[in-house]
Amino acid sequence: MNRALPMLAVAALLVMLVEAAPSGSILPAGALGVGFVAWSVAGYRWALGRGRVAAVGYLTVALTLGFVVFSVAGPGVGSTLLLLVVVVQAVMLLPLGWSVVVAVLVPLVHVGMPMVDALRQVISTGLACAFAFVLAALHLREQRARAELAVANGQLRELSAQAEELATMRERTRVARDIHDGLGHHLTVVGMQVQAARAVLSSDPTRADNLLIQAEDQARQALTSVRESVAALREARSAQRLSDQLRTLAAEGSSAGLSASVEVEGSERRLDSDVQEALYRAAQECLTNIHKHANAHAAVLRLAYRPNSVSLEVRDDGGGLGGNGGGFGLVGIRERVDGLGGSLTIESTPGTGVAVWVEVPG
Repeated sequence: MNRALPMLAVAALLVMLVEAAPSGSILPAGALGVGFVAWSVAGYRWALGRGRVAAVGYLTVALTLGFVVFSVAGPGVGSTLLLLVVVVQAVMLLPLGWSVVVAVLVPLVHVGMPMVDALRQVISTGLACAFAFVLAALHLREQRARAELAVANGQLRELSAQAEELATMRERTRVARDIHDGLGHHLTVVGMQVQAARAVLSSDPTRADNLLIQAEDQARQALTSVRESVAALREARSAQRLSDQLRTLAAEGSSAGLSASVEVEGSERRLDSDVQEALYRAAQECLTNIHKHANAHAAVLRLAYRPNSVSLEVRDDGGGLGGNGGGFGLVGIRERVDGLGGSLTIESTPGTGVAVWVEVPG
């Protein structure tokens, strides 16, 4: 629009000169017309972005020049088009309510003509002004919509980048938890089995050999756990029932010297992979902590299926948490449980062991 207006003003000037030629007023009309076109280009560019006062000052001068050109050149298509340029510029420079005033003033240029001619010209010029006003308003609305869309697209790109960064952070946290919970558990069991094998190596070589075989198997499982965590694959484990997974964990603990048992209450059902993963990791971390810190002889894993939730209790007969708060592992359990809308409760009395309850919807 800003590029089209100067071309429209020049075209209107040429038409006006052609119309003024028969009357002999081509020279004064041409001089005034050139002055109007120069002001409509330079003055309009000056007024853009300078505020309402500058816009009103520019339009006042432009309307005055336009009325003078109209009075010298006489009523015609060219002189009327020059005034329509001012109407369009008013829409671009002023609020719509103010620019209506300019659109109303322009048809009044015909005041002073004979009544019938004046009425006809006022109506026709008024319709032309209304048409120009509507076109300019629609163009301005489109410009603003494009600007708002560009801003919205920028915000969307920024939010998309933030969402991608958040997803990356969440994935890193998940992989860190998986490595800690999975690899940490297996290495703890391996350490316990190797320690037990060394203790009986001289007195019972056969048992020591069995313990080392079990440690080797645990090492393979640790490698599998790392691969699963890095590749973010959980399907193989989630295909098992949770109770079977817990019994496998309990058997691993028993092979390392901890008597662990699994109890199931209620009717077992298939769980969402996230729910099953959270409960499995909670049991794994609890057993790892028992191996490392509890100095316990026995542990019980109690899985309870309720109508709208599933709970897991892990209890041992060790010495309690004492000064050990569970470290990153319990933090990881809490993050998983909180993410599912569940709860984590830890009860510990020195000398009577630790009980951990995890309950999640499912």
